[in-house]
Amino acid sequence: MILNVIAVFDRTREKCLFCKRRKDPYKGLYNFVGGKAEDGEDGLHAAYRELYEETGIKQEDIQLIHLMDFTYWLYDETVEVYFGYLDKDIEVYGDENELLWLDRERDFFSMEEFAGEGNIGHIMEHIRMYERNNI
Repeated sequence: MILNVIAVFDRTREKCLFCKRRKDPYKGLYNFVGGKAEDGEDGLHAAYRELYEETGIKQEDIQLIHLMDFTYWLYDETVEVYFGYLDKDIEVYGDENELLWLDRERDFFSMEEFAGEGNIGHIMEHIRMYERNNI
């Protein structure tokens, strides 16, 4: 199964979009938006589709960069990780989870606040490394 998570930054690159999960796993914790690829669906296409379904952000509003993958062999799951920057202010909306813009300087390794057993912190650190080398 192919899953995806997407880190979306506002146009100033100071805030990142998170959802507060309403159900398990990770109920009550912050997570990136994302979801599952449909059978035969390309990973990038699935990421754009999920982003639109969960937030209303359209493909023309953001260019997603494929950062990394996590493969969980015991569960036959691969999580594709994408990120991107909005080029304008956009009102986000969704009914699956509450959506919030969080400051980039949070402790994303906090397992009391963030889902993923530290993976969100790991992802954010790799985005920072990308930015230092490419922006």
